Amino acid sequence: MLATVMLFAMFAFLAFTVDTGYLASSRAEIRRSADSAAIAGCWELYEGLANQSTPEQIHTSIGAEAANYAALNRIANTTPQLSNEINAPSVEIGFLSSVTSSSLSSDSSLPFRAVRVSVKKNPQLNGEIPYFFGRIFGDSGRSLDATATAVMACSLRGFKTPGNGVDTLNILPFALDLQTWNTIGSNSAVDQYRFDPATGLVVSGADGVREVNLYPQGTGSPGNRGTIDIGGANNSTSDIARQILYGISRQDIQSLGKDLTLGWETPLTLNGDTGISAGVKDELASIIGEPRILPVFSSVTGNGNNANYTIVKWVGVRILKVTLTGPMSKKSVVIQPAPVIARNFELGSPDAPSSEYVYTPVL
Repeated sequence: MLATVMLFAMFAFLAFTVDTGYLASSRAEIRRSADSAAIAGCWELYEGLANQSTPEQIHTSIGAEAANYAALNRIANTTPQLSNEINAPSVEIGFLSSVTSSSLSSDSSLPFRAVRVSVKKNPQLNGEIPYFFGRIFGDSGRSLDATATAVMACSLRGFKTPGNGVDTLNILPFALDLQTWNTIGSNSAVDQYRFDPATGLVVSGADGVREVNLYPQGTGSPGNRGTIDIGGANNSTSDIARQILYGISRQDIQSLGKDLTLGWETPLTLNGDTGISAGVKDELASIIGEPRILPVFSSVTGNGNNANYTIVKWVGVRILKVTLTGPMSKKSVVIQPAPVIARNFELGSPDAPSSEYVYTPVL
């Protein structure tokens, strides 16, 4: 009789252990499903921005990608589905003031773009986590849910020295004045070229993203726009060509003697050279359509190779057209804003945005 009673107690303990362990395993699975869906959705957000998709297209593609990755991570041996209900959607898109913020906002001036995904298993959606032995005691299962938020920071103060000899910063060694950059949002800028994300080519025609000429023409100042020396003083044409193709190296930053970060109190100044040499036209032409980071300056002092630029912003751009031969009036390096992923970054202040179209990898 004692053995019978003890066996019943041991069976009850075993049942409790099995069901509790299965529930704990399911908690890890639903967290993994939500995490993967949020990360995939946030990367899809970047792809939509890079491909110049409409907000409606971006929202649809994010929802589809999040649902796909949620389904790939099964929970309790079942494939979870996401909800499309207007009042309780599984996928939300917005902005955050910080990575610890609990609520998404529609304020595009905030420093983080975010995708939030909620995965649920309850009687209304996807079913409960079933118990194996709990049913004997009248408990058929347990509801679970998990929410994950993935973000891209879009307010960068600058860039740290790459940590090894292979990694580089995808920064163009040229500078554009702030006044010209600000005209991109006005009707004074032109819209003559279009980047085709399907082919990676630039073709004639408007795409709704206006363009400016990086080449220094008619600016009223001999030091306006030109090459900046990120490395040793008076970088050679071969140095500039290498940086255009492969980015700014660890050795370049070490030769410069400082990180490329905008100072909270002391401004970042970089020495430069007037104009853009035709010696790098082939390198510039080879990266047409590819996103790069460009420094923007508020003022410049000095002439020729004594020009000193005060850098106040980092912007993402792509080159659309390069003409560096022929008469001066025909020379151009046409650029337009374009989202770009930055590495070795340093986050800026939420109250003082210091970058546009430049994003961190998904966090």
